[in-house]
Amino acid sequence: MDNTKVGMIERKAVIFNVQKYNMYDGPGIRTIVFFKGCPLRCQWCSNPEGLEKKYQVMFKKSLCIDCGACAAVCPVGIHSITQGKHEINRDIDCTGCSKCVNVCSQEALSIVGEVKTISELLEIVEEDRMFYEMSGGGVTLSGGEVLMQPEAATNLLMACKQEGINTAIETSGYAKLEAVLQIAEFTDLFLYDIKHYNSERHLELTGVRNELILQNLQELLRRRYDVLIRMPLLKGINDSQDEIDDVIQFLRPFRDYKNFQGIHLLPYHKLGVNKYNQLGKDYKIEGDPSLNSEELDRIENMIKKYDFPVKVIKH
Repeated sequence: MDNTKVGMIERKAVIFNVQKYNMYDGPGIRTIVFFKGCPLRCQWCSNPEGLEKKYQVMFKKSLCIDCGACAAVCPVGIHSITQGKHEINRDIDCTGCSKCVNVCSQEALSIVGEVKTISELLEIVEEDRMFYEMSGGGVTLSGGEVLMQPEAATNLLMACKQEGINTAIETSGYAKLEAVLQIAEFTDLFLYDIKHYNSERHLELTGVRNELILQNLQELLRRRYDVLIRMPLLKGINDSQDEIDDVIQFLRPFRDYKNFQGIHLLPYHKLGVNKYNQLGKDYKIEGDPSLNSEELDRIENMIKKYDFPVKVIKH
């Protein structure tokens, strides 16, 4: 093993999940590695446990019997019993020791966040090599936002490429161009989100403007990296004809590029809503902004009129 690979394997990533047998985030059967930390705060985010890079306590209050066992073992005082009820101080950073989880008889607690070396992650990914070869699949790095850990992500992608494993990343594109291009060298496919074309509205919905996102997308397409656009769709938020037209006009110059892989429409879903309560966070989407089949067909046909390859992805 050469020194480059040794150095690569010594790097570590902060992750919050590894999902196997995924059929939605890239071609074939895939293993998804979820990186922790994200610069966006999308109101509909289905992975709120991936927003912050630090360890976090997830608490299922309905299972708790207020026994105080967790408070007795927590080394930093996150847990307490106040007037007979279990309370969590979210202002204190969890150390990830899992002592509270180990003593909880009701399985009401879990710790989200894990530090893995690149070699450990590669070993997990390689377990399903047979399925990748059979289906044309591979590994997809997701989050959170994988571009918040560019060195670790690049090294994992590099290791996968050295082992002949197809690579993809799912990204908001909100990062310095240098980080994007560093990762691009070892990425077979970018699954690139366009959440809203209007920058002011993007700021309201995600906490950041979108100029950098769109600029990075243009650079990837111009430099001939394979890109598949993904558009999360929420009724009354980004499903209007004007919004779809704006996105199409932005992408139109790249429609005939061989590296432009088309558009996937991602209907809103409520998976992950319960996680907000477990993390002590508020879910900001009110009502149900789901689109029905007719509305999804309308948007799909609107895009097809411009000869774009488009598909609705229903999990």
